[in-house]
Amino acid sequence: MRKFPLMILPIALYNLIAFGLLFSGGADIADPWLHLGMPTMAGQWIISVADLVIFAGLGCLFIEVLKSTSTSDSSITNHVLGMLVLIVAIVEFLLMPPFATSAFFLLSVMCGLDVLAGFIVTTVGARKDIGA
Repeated sequence: MRKFPLMILPIALYNLIAFGLLFSGGADIADPWLHLGMPTMAGQWIISVADLVIFAGLGCLFIEVLKSTSTSDSSITNHVLGMLVLIVAIVEFLLMPPFATSAFFLLSVMCGLDVLAGFIVTTVGARKDIGA
């Protein structure tokens, strides 16, 4: 389980929604999903499906950053697989119209932060092991 990059979950969820495999009827990821009344008179918080996917991505990123503190062999595999997820996300963002959204861009940035944090922590851990 430590080898599995969790950032693949929100990316896969976005893919299922973008290709219409999760919601029938062609629901757009930016469509409002929930309306919540706020304490102000006319205030309303509108939550879209994209907001929920970003929220899930933030949760996965948090767990990935915690996992990146390990310097075991499985963490190296996790970093490599995380890099592959990042490459797929970048290609989808640049080449596929349903993925050219701010929500997917933010998910791609989260994947990049995951990879960056993993490699930085691994490098710092290796330097401490060597004694440099």
